[in-house]
Amino acid sequence: MSSMLDPEVKPSQAKEMIRTGKGCLAAFVAAAVLVVGGYLVWNKATTFLSSFGEIPDYPGPGNSKILVDISGGSSLDVIGGLLVEKDVVKSKKAWDQAVRSEERATSIQAGRYLMKTQMKAIDALRLLINPGSSKIRLQFTIPEGLRLSAQVDQLAKRTKIKKSSYQAVLEKPKPLKLPKYAKKRPEGFLFPETYELTADSTATSTLKQMVSQYKSVTREIEFEAAAKRLKRSPYEVLIVASIIEREVNKEEYRPKVARVLYNRLDKGMKLGLDSTVIYAENLKTNTTTKKDRASKSKYNTYRHKGLPPGPISAPGKAALEAAANPEKGKWLYFVTVNFDTGETKFAENQADFEKIRLEFQTWCQAHPGRCDT
Repeated sequence: MSSMLDPEVKPSQAKEMIRTGKGCLAAFVAAAVLVVGGYLVWNKATTFLSSFGEIPDYPGPGNSKILVDISGGSSLDVIGGLLVEKDVVKSKKAWDQAVRSEERATSIQAGRYLMKTQMKAIDALRLLINPGSSKIRLQFTIPEGLRLSAQVDQLAKRTKIKKSSYQAVLEKPKPLKLPKYAKKRPEGFLFPETYELTADSTATSTLKQMVSQYKSVTREIEFEAAAKRLKRSPYEVLIVASIIEREVNKEEYRPKVARVLYNRLDKGMKLGLDSTVIYAENLKTNTTTKKDRASKSKYNTYRHKGLPPGPISAPGKAALEAAANPEKGKWLYFVTVNFDTGETKFAENQADFEKIRLEFQTWCQAHPGRCDT
């Protein structure tokens, strides 16, 4: 058999060459390991050195909205600490750097500002210098249970925006983006809540904020899905909520009142509610007289079967939840037997209803002037 080696090379020389080749390969591998390892060490060191001394700051533009109150006489150092505490800026160092770079930093004024969490420090500073619509001019609260006209009166009084401006928007409410089922009827959709008014707020932006809150709350409680389960339209359930808001003021009674209303509707019974007559006649009392109950208004549920044509108030979250999730029961009647405590009693039949109605009448007799008959 012929050898693969050069016939001129002796066997001893061939073995030496093989040993030498192996040595070169080992040296090459070792060198490669050193090069790769050295690169990794260099890369980490470079990264560390480049980040050494870097000031922690958020990239912006920010996340969720947050209100920040800056007290009169607050120093820039105190303001920076407050913003770090509120997670508006990431670090005091980032704030200090922004302050050093902005000549107008000392022009920040006391007040309430609408900001965002996790803003870039320089952006947060510039917002405070030139707040525009981010500075809150005032805060106002619209309580639950008001009819639309009363809400407008409250808005005009508390926001200093003309009543006529609100009325003009409500007559053509398209900019408010009401839910589709509202069919351009704003009654009941201005959610009762505490709101902040910015420097550039208008009648439109204020009303739009209230409608937006209504939509947010009803999404949260899955209002439309609940209406579907009840086999009613969202508008019908809103009307029920508006009645609940006017009829009872205690949490424990609301779901039961909702069940009474649905039970009566299902049986084709008239609702017979003072609250709807009070709305129809714009009365200032809690009860009605025989003359009031003779009203021909479609809102008179003593005269007309079914729900009234629309909401009779702006319900809060609790009333909306109760209307969407009525308690199980066979009740057909309810009577608030004590206006001072709000105690309300329920009955499944006419005989029991007469008993609780008599209890209410006894209370009225003991409190002259508190009840109309």
